[in-house]
Amino acid sequence: MAHGFGGCLLSFTILVLALIVPCSQSLRIKNRIKTKSAVFLSPKFDLGPGSVQEKNYYDIDFPRGHIAFKRFDAEVVDEAGRSVPLHEIYLHHWALVRYRIRKDVPDVEHDATQKRNQSNFVYVRNRGICQGTVLGQYYGIGSETRKLSTFVPDPYGMEVGNPAEIPDGFEERWFLNVHAIDTRGAVDRLGCTECRCDLYNVTKDEHGHPLSPDYIGGLHCCYDQTRCKVREGFQGARRSLYIRYTVEWADWSDFILPVQIYIFDVTDTWTGLNSAEHHCKVEYDIAESCKTTTDGTNHECIDTKRNKARIPSSGYVVYGVAHQHTGGISSTLYGEDGRVLCSSIPIYGKGKEAGNEKGYIVGMTTCYPQPGSVKILDGETMILESNYSSSQPHTGVMGLFYILVADKLPNPSLSMHSPL
Repeated sequence: MAHGFGGCLLSFTILVLALIVPCSQSLRIKNRIKTKSAVFLSPKFDLGPGSVQEKNYYDIDFPRGHIAFKRFDAEVVDEAGRSVPLHEIYLHHWALVRYRIRKDVPDVEHDATQKRNQSNFVYVRNRGICQGTVLGQYYGIGSETRKLSTFVPDPYGMEVGNPAEIPDGFEERWFLNVHAIDTRGAVDRLGCTECRCDLYNVTKDEHGHPLSPDYIGGLHCCYDQTRCKVREGFQGARRSLYIRYTVEWADWSDFILPVQIYIFDVTDTWTGLNSAEHHCKVEYDIAESCKTTTDGTNHECIDTKRNKARIPSSGYVVYGVAHQHTGGISSTLYGEDGRVLCSSIPIYGKGKEAGNEKGYIVGMTTCYPQPGSVKILDGETMILESNYSSSQPHTGVMGLFYILVADKLPNPSLSMHSPL
């Protein structure tokens, strides 16, 4: 079954491409920042046709100490280390989360964060504006993971492990949240990846609470140990899988400028008033708004969702990227005056091999603005726009925007050159 949404949007995509902020190559300071890299494997998880894995893996293998993150990439592999394509195992998302835990407290792998003794466990979220721990990850990507640049341009880095910020008796660790769906033999592969409740035969969420009658699909229907409907008689062996992740980092130094992470959500209920509360719903649905004509072409059908966003303080954008699901066309973050801060467009696969799966989003374009060229002013209200094709319905889609913001600009006297 094709996992696509039609070809009616070419002209719109070209228009959006024209709006992208001109981006520089990632800049490195010559002989200043030396990075290290390492490849790790998550704990093993097993999936069979239709089955779902959605778990947190605490205290994963990770670089320690006072460091600057420069890059984090991940993908699903099998026991032989082969990349597994999305049409077999759909990676709904993975998320890397920072936390601190008292040194003498055991770190139980599957213990939910909200059930932990809060005097022993401290969740360290990003600077994003969503409520509580919602969208508090440092990195978080979905099917686009193999063709998405996550590199933080020099001389910037995500500062972690600063001993001055870690309470006495605590240590800093990381957990990885993995949400993967085995769609081999699925009666409706797209429906399974969009977590349609009828395909999972689910009427209650993971906590046993009844779902609203108008909740058609989304995260509340494809939680851990649920199973999507497969074709009658389909046989497929369970297999062992891993998240293979590559980390690049540098020891912290005065040559590195820290960046703050912000994640904005187009479903945030914030109205723009300072007293208003943020409530990010994370996902939403797309209703079908047009039909395919008799000659096989589609009318131009676009669902546009817009929302306001504001960061606590001003700064310079050094990196930006959106996160969308199948059917996504583009997402743009605008300044208060209408200027484009960053625009990000999905890259769809055209083949069968891992990283180029036809009909799936296999990458997102990113923004690397020239230093100082994109500034968000103090108190500025931005507009986040998320565009999807509405030539067919979609459930549980997302419209997130991830940016890195620096307080300072690089010293122009430092020698810079493009990476080799």
